[in-house]
Amino acid sequence: MEKILIITGGNKGLGLGLSKFYNNKGYHIISISRDMNGDATFIDHYPCDLSKHETIKPVLNHIFSHIDKELISEITLINNAGYLGEINTLDKLEPAEVAYPIQLNLIAPLVLTSTFIDLTRDWNCKKQIFNISSGAAVNAYESWAMYCSSKAGLDMMTKVVAKEQDNIENGVSIASIYPGIVDTNMQNSIRSTSDENFKHKDKFVSFYEEGKLYSPEFVAEKIYKLDTSGKLPNGTIIDIRNT
Repeated sequence: MEKILIITGGNKGLGLGLSKFYNNKGYHIISISRDMNGDATFIDHYPCDLSKHETIKPVLNHIFSHIDKELISEITLINNAGYLGEINTLDKLEPAEVAYPIQLNLIAPLVLTSTFIDLTRDWNCKKQIFNISSGAAVNAYESWAMYCSSKAGLDMMTKVVAKEQDNIENGVSIASIYPGIVDTNMQNSIRSTSDENFKHKDKFVSFYEEGKLYSPEFVAEKIYKLDTSGKLPNGTIIDIRNT
């Protein structure tokens, strides 16, 4: 029996860390993203611009057309892809700069989750969705309006879907995970921002200089252990720093 992990943005950063770790544990890895990683030959890559909602369902339908549900013991979707957005106060953002992070960080996971649940409705196996959220969902940062808002929305989506699936036969379990401060390109962007645009920049520079950033590999192992130990039951919202 096969275990499948479908992940958005599995080609870099935390997504790549998760892909590698789960692959080493015997999972078949399927990544959905605009670009592929030529070095990650173990990943089945499906190209998709997740900021365009109309492209998502056809890609997921295509993926599932190649999966035999009778041979699957476990299937997991990780909504990982995310974008911090332009770092500036809301009044200085153009409409397109407001829309893009919401489309990628919130609308795409909503569409992916909806489609995943529908396609696995009659599957008799372990089915779960993990949303990679952020402490920014509950902590407001000036100049991060779109990121904070989209992550808060992601958490609320987790709560709603958990209630919808809770008493359904063959329901899907869903959880929201805060990975902490991870050493990825997003952190590079934060440290490169002008002090004028982001008043908390020094705080994040200090995290880097003091070696307080988590590696993608460390976070991936923490998530895997939470997953396999049964500590991510339906409706969970959890910060790995508290585990």
